[in-house]
Amino acid sequence: MLPKVNQILYIQVNSIDEEEARQESKSRIADITDTYISMEIPINEKSGRLKRLYHGDELSVYFVTDGGVKNYFNTSVMGFTDDVIRLVHIKKPELDAITKVQRRNFLRVPAELELAVKFSEQLQFVSLTDDVGGGGISFLCDEYVPVVSGYVVQCWLLVPYKNGLIEHVPFKSEVVRVKPMETGKQQVMMRYSEITDRDRQKIIRYCFERQLDFRKR
Repeated sequence: MLPKVNQILYIQVNSIDEEEARQESKSRIADITDTYISMEIPINEKSGRLKRLYHGDELSVYFVTDGGVKNYFNTSVMGFTDDVIRLVHIKKPELDAITKVQRRNFLRVPAELELAVKFSEQLQFVSLTDDVGGGGISFLCDEYVPVVSGYVVQCWLLVPYKNGLIEHVPFKSEVVRVKPMETGKQQVMMRYSEITDRDRQKIIRYCFERQLDFRKR
C-alpha cells in the first residue's frame, strides 16, 4: 500500500552524524504525483522545531496504516516548491519497496549474526544470535554467564545484506527468558527496550531478505 494525501510520515535522515540520524520528525503529505510525494516541512516532535532538509538528503520513512501496521521505505529529497506553504518533494517509492510490519507481530527468522553484548564493564563478550526479528533477538552463551530475566543490556549487531553492505545496529534489550540447552549453552531471549525506528528497519530488512531465501529453497 502506498501512502495517501494527508497521511502522516515519520522521517529520519540517513546522516553520518549519529545524533541527527536518531532524531525523528513528522510531516503531512500534501500531494502525490507519479514520481514524487510532496510533504510539508517536517517538524521534530520533541523540540517542536522544523527540520531543514537539503536536496539529495537520504531519508528513512514510515507511515502507519490500519491495525498499527508500520510501512517502511527509503527515499531521497528531490526538490522544493514555495506555494501557499513550502513543500518538500521526495522520491515516490515503488510498491514492492515498502516493507509492512505489524507493531506487535514482527517477523522473526533463524540467523547466526555476530552480536556484541555488554552487561557491565566487567561482563562483555561477543556471541552469535540464534534468531533475530523486528521485536527482539535471542543468542547463545556459556551456561556460566550470569544472565537473569529483567536485565537490560547494551548490544551491537552486525547485519549483512545480499548486496554486500554490512550495517552496525546498536540497541538496548531486556532479557525476557533464559533457557538452558543440552549442549551446555544457554539461550538468552531478549526484546528491544531502546532502538531507533531506523535501526529497527535495518533488522527488518535483513529478516525479509532471509525469509525470501527460505522460500527459494
